[in-house]
Amino acid sequence: MDIHSLIWLIVYSLAACCIIMVFVWLWAHRIKNAGVVDIFWSYNFPVIAIILLLLAPGFETRKLLICGMVIIAGFRLGTHILTRTVRHIHEEEGRYQQLRKEWGPNPDRTFFWFFQAQALSNVILAIPFFVICMNASTIISPLEYAGVALWVVSVLGESIADAQLRAFKKDSGNKGKVCSHGLWNYSRHPNYFFQWMMWMAYFVFALASPYGYMAIISPAIILYLLLRVTGIPITEEQSIRSRGDVFREYQKTTSAFVPWFKKG
Repeated sequence: MDIHSLIWLIVYSLAACCIIMVFVWLWAHRIKNAGVVDIFWSYNFPVIAIILLLLAPGFETRKLLICGMVIIAGFRLGTHILTRTVRHIHEEEGRYQQLRKEWGPNPDRTFFWFFQAQALSNVILAIPFFVICMNASTIISPLEYAGVALWVVSVLGESIADAQLRAFKKDSGNKGKVCSHGLWNYSRHPNYFFQWMMWMAYFVFALASPYGYMAIISPAIILYLLLRVTGIPITEEQSIRSRGDVFREYQKTTSAFVPWFKKG
């Protein structure tokens, strides 16, 4: 592996993500809505993919394959969040309102560093992409095909879950209720589950490249964040605040993460 090239690819990617997040923070500060960071956290992965596609020394076909996957998934998720956010652009999402309260009298300063941490997380989570795009082998491995197949299932699953929740929220008669239709009947967070599966797909793809085992860090971090930090815990705290006992009943009967049959 060309370490010199790898270091510069990481530097370019980090610089691009950090600069983007500075402008996003300025926008968020102006409209008082830190939730816009989620949009550009998703869009930053396609930015990294484009940098790798243009500058990484790996096999072109492999680069086109993995970077195409990252660009499609990143733009799909980012645009989904953008569409959801712009409908209530001046109404900050509950979890960010809570952070604003917890961070005291000057939360915007803390949000600046929070946004920069998001940029850093983009680059750390992109480890599979760096590893894959440094691979000069001209043979596409069965592991790489398996990674593509798992990725297709994951993106379709996440897209379906997002569409089902979006349709549920559009119906004004569902206000105060919990979405328990379709995939949401089997998991309280099917979108998170398929998001994690997508990162597992990148890991499987990376296993065919030298040092591919290092890519396990990405699905491991994503799983930790979803289960313990910014995913399920914060989302469910907000759901309990807004829906109360209705959501508590949903918690009792429905798997938190992995889609599974109802309890009882």
